Amino acid sequence: MLSTDTLKEFGANVDEGLKRCMGQESFYLKLVAMALEDDRLPLLKRQIEDGDRAAAFETAHALKGMYANLSLDPLTKPVSEITELLRSRTDTDYTGLISQAMEQLERLKALQVL
Repeated sequence: MLSTDTLKEFGANVDEGLKRCMGQESFYLKLVAMALEDDRLPLLKRQIEDGDRAAAFETAHALKGMYANLSLDPLTKPVSEITELLRSRTDTDYTGLISQAMEQLERLKALQVL
């Protein structure tokens, strides 16, 4: 089950996330749970694989904002890197960063069922 303690173990900056939610722990946890239901990370992977860099940038930017606002640092880091590479139209292999983000998302989802 998600809790502030399990999120801290995951590497989230819970104190910062709670500040953004005016200290309302239940609201913060609800938003994190909603982020876990979001299906845009697999979409981002498909967009990059399909070469649709403009759409991928929009998706990555939205994910970056969501993860950063919730202070889910292990997810924010790779998605931020992807966003900046796409912003600068860098032609690179995104596989490692996408894999890292997907692994972190699965790791976070696993905490939800504990």
